[in-house]
Amino acid sequence: MAKSKNQLYSVGDYVVYPKHGVGRITEMEKQEVAGMTLELYVIRFEKERMTLRVPINKAEASGMRRLSSDATLQEAFTTLKGRARIKRTMWSRRAQEYEAKINSGDLVSIAEVVRDLHRGDDQPEQSYSERQIYESALGRLARELAAVEEIDEAAAMVKLESELAA
Repeated sequence: MAKSKNQLYSVGDYVVYPKHGVGRITEMEKQEVAGMTLELYVIRFEKERMTLRVPINKAEASGMRRLSSDATLQEAFTTLKGRARIKRTMWSRRAQEYEAKINSGDLVSIAEVVRDLHRGDDQPEQSYSERQIYESALGRLARELAAVEEIDEAAAMVKLESELAA
């Protein structure tokens, strides 16, 4: 399928979909839905073993974006090194805010969650739900870092852990 004027992405491009993180466009296809022909991006998310089809004309509105720029990546690293800002509200409310930040797909917001929930060796253990949210945010950050720097996820995780330890 030839690239039409309203297509922002090509087959093989890595993209970030807000609720699912980093995926790769594997193909573009046309589908007949309710008598209308739709052009779709087919996005594969390896980590979740999931395929998503996004209408080309709705990609931008859905919040789908290219991988972060180096400047955004640096801003995320600066955020990681900042002081944790933990509101004194109930955990359930904070958990909702953290989930919203992760699902926004915004790299700096995800870095804020990692920073706020990171526990050093000298700090008390996290609760199960805190750990789940922390690992979800850390995984998102690592997958995007890996895709941007063309390294594997394990290497990205090592880089992030050393930044957090610094």
